[in-house]
Amino acid sequence: MMMENGLSMEYGDGYMEQEEEWEREGLLDPAWEKQQKKTFTAWCNSHLRKAGTAIDNIEEDFRNGLKLMLLLEVISGETLPKPDRGKMRFHKIANVNKALDFIASKGVHLVSIGAEEIVDGNLKMTLGMIWTIILRFAIQDISVEEMTAKEGLLLWCQRKTAPYKNVNVQNFHLSFKDGLAFCALIHRHRPDLIDYAKLSKDNPLENLNTAFDVAEKYLDIPRMLDPDDLINTPKPDERAIMTYVSCYYHAFQGAQQVGNVTHVPEPTRQYTYVPNNYNAETAANRICKVLKVNQENERLMEEYERLASDLLEWIRRTMPWLNSRQADNSLAGVQKKLEEYRTYRRGHKPPRVEQKAKLETNFNTLQTKLRLSNRPAYLPTEGKTVSDIANAWKGLELAEKAFEEWLLAETMRLERLEHLAQKFKHKADAHEDWTRGKEEMLQSQDFRQCKLNELKALKKKHEAFESDLAAHQDRVEQIAAIAQELNTLEYHDCVSVNSRCQRICDQWDRLGALTQRRRTALDEAERILEKIDILHLEFAKRAAPFNNWLDGTREDLVDMFIVHTMEEIQGLIQAHDQFKATLGEADKEFNLIVNLVREVESIVKQHQIPGGLENPYTTLTANDMTRKWSDVRQLVPQRDQTLANELRKQQNNEMLRRQFAEKANIVGPWIERQMDAVTAIGMGLQGSLEDQLHRLKEYEQAVYAYKPNIEELEKIHQAVQESMIFENRYTNYTMETLRVGWEQLLTSINRNINEVENQILTRDSKGISQEQLNEFRSSFNHFDKNRTGRLTPEEFKSCLVSLGYSIGKDRQGEMDFQRILAVVDPNNTGYVHFDAFLDFMTRESTDTDTAEQVIDSFRILAADKPYILPDELRRELPPDQAEYCIQRMPPYKGPNGVPGALDYMSFSTALYGETDL
Repeated sequence: MMMENGLSMEYGDGYMEQEEEWEREGLLDPAWEKQQKKTFTAWCNSHLRKAGTAIDNIEEDFRNGLKLMLLLEVISGETLPKPDRGKMRFHKIANVNKALDFIASKGVHLVSIGAEEIVDGNLKMTLGMIWTIILRFAIQDISVEEMTAKEGLLLWCQRKTAPYKNVNVQNFHLSFKDGLAFCALIHRHRPDLIDYAKLSKDNPLENLNTAFDVAEKYLDIPRMLDPDDLINTPKPDERAIMTYVSCYYHAFQGAQQVGNVTHVPEPTRQYTYVPNNYNAETAANRICKVLKVNQENERLMEEYERLASDLLEWIRRTMPWLNSRQADNSLAGVQKKLEEYRTYRRGHKPPRVEQKAKLETNFNTLQTKLRLSNRPAYLPTEGKTVSDIANAWKGLELAEKAFEEWLLAETMRLERLEHLAQKFKHKADAHEDWTRGKEEMLQSQDFRQCKLNELKALKKKHEAFESDLAAHQDRVEQIAAIAQELNTLEYHDCVSVNSRCQRICDQWDRLGALTQRRRTALDEAERILEKIDILHLEFAKRAAPFNNWLDGTREDLVDMFIVHTMEEIQGLIQAHDQFKATLGEADKEFNLIVNLVREVESIVKQHQIPGGLENPYTTLTANDMTRKWSDVRQLVPQRDQTLANELRKQQNNEMLRRQFAEKANIVGPWIERQMDAVTAIGMGLQGSLEDQLHRLKEYEQAVYAYKPNIEELEKIHQAVQESMIFENRYTNYTMETLRVGWEQLLTSINRNINEVENQILTRDSKGISQEQLNEFRSSFNHFDKNRTGRLTPEEFKSCLVSLGYSIGKDRQGEMDFQRILAVVDPNNTGYVHFDAFLDFMTRESTDTDTAEQVIDSFRILAADKPYILPDELRRELPPDQAEYCIQRMPPYKGPNGVPGALDYMSFSTALYGETDL
């Protein structure tokens, strides 16, 4: 943590974390530096005087480390290592390091400061170190309602000065500038020292001097602040004022705790006086009431155990299926698993959601009944607690999310693999067609018997082949790249793909070597043969690139594609339209090439040239050009149709996106508004409990009435997934987030209805007023800052203190608080819920049935005997409750007993958890 003076400070164990406003720039304002220097010097001297010494200059007097170590010994009550008395620099550094190590041992780590800076008299570092000591030993232990030290000290000031006119403490700078806040703190605790009525907000100098003089004279708090500095500084230094106010807190709070510690005695057993008109019938009715409650509680416990076991077993059976990632690596197999998952979400899980809600409701109702009947809290069997079920359910939801994400990812991956595999096959087939016979041609020795013109033709033909070979280099590289991607994506038939790719690459290498070898041979023979057939050469030059263009065009026109958006298909259509615009020039080139052949045929026919129709420069013919050109002209309209079909598909997908988004953008905010409204009602400050219950049930009906909208959205979502739509730019909501929000809304309504019903049951059984309930709820909500409906032990302690409980900070006070905590959190969950808090507060102010009252009732039935006989129970109680008592009462072992005598005293105390029956 970077403090204002550049000192970096970290606190171990997470205590005293400072607000972000303390982590400002590393340089002090000069006015603040002056105030800190004076305040910190006075604070240090208030402790050093106990050791008979003092400091005059804070940056100089701590340089040798001796008084710094003495200060730490005085304020901590501990003995530091023996200091070095030498005057050398290393002696001083050693002493300062001992002091810094001692501070670090208290959980404060000084990260950005070294002993050398203190020894060198660095004022900013020295002030930062003293501020750290003040925080650790003067402010850290200030604890008000589980706030940080600064917040707690500020809240203490606000509460103490709340009744005073012209005092409004909001911070530790401007709020104390006129001096009235200091005077109010003194008057609140020592009204005999200051006549607050005579003070005026218009006279800040007099107010400040009055407070500082009284504090120094009567409270032993030295002057740490200068009134003129406070008045003349636009914004006084916050640390200086906090240091001075903390002295007020320790002076008054310490005295208050010493004088007002309350010890709560251990409870003692006193038997209730029974009036003469308390007859046997009344006693029997009381026993029946108690036993009926006990029987109902046992039934609820058994039902909870059964429901919990069933739900946990279902989760245990479901998790292996959700965690399984087994697939046959086929698109159809993954789509089948996706359909199975949809069936699970629609058919199998909803009843379990209801079962979980019922389980939590039953558990809360049981605990409420146990508390209201003064019975011990119910602790489920190990592994079946509410937290165990919640953890198991959370694990189930995480597994569901991961499983669905895996299914969608697998679908996309396998679709991509199938596309790549088909593309590889198509390009490999085209390449192998082109290379067929090429090796034999390159290895031929036909040029050995050629005439000059034939040799020249062979050489030109070879040059055309070389050009064609270079043009096919890109195709070979594409084939290798596709094969590599198939391997990366773990295509199931990678073996055959790799084998075919290797054959193509090996053959390509051989073609390159053979081409170079034949060219060398032709160059050797070129010195002899000179004649050129210009027409054949011209045809070869034009036919080769045009043929390559035809081959590439045919590949492009039949190339498969996958698009997911309108922009992508529109881009393909635009590119296709641009291609069609070039067909006119291509037709001109085709006619030119064909006319060259026709001219050759005319010359051969006219001059009767033997073998003249054979073109020595290329294997391409006019028929090849004509056939391929015809193929291209037929493929163009087919491509038009394919693109049009895909455009219609993407238009339909766009409609589905908009349809889902339109519905989701209505349902999502509706769920959020309902959740906010239910949460607001659950805060408990809006009308009576009956009003809250009525409103919650209205929300419950409205939510169930809204369910067709969710079902309609599920149908749209299914159509979206079946159309393989994976993104929707028209909404931020997904079906998963809406499902989770819907389930959370149902759970929140059920939980709040249950809590309000339990509060009504508590109020009616205890006879507390609505105003008392509101007061309890207001206090509880004040400390439930995160609105979770529960308090941590420290928040609960602060809440009790705010309601007037005196809980000391000594060992006895902690023991008293732990006894209270055991009552409100019997299962040791680490949290106190509102119903437990309400039950505790009502028990503090109302009477309930006790074990002593039940014992007195049994004593009446037993005619004042210390035991009771089975016949007496059967005579006075209903048959089922009489047998309940007979089966559970232990035999009477006291004096003057008779055969069959039963011990009703042990039985009664066991009902309230006071013994192990």
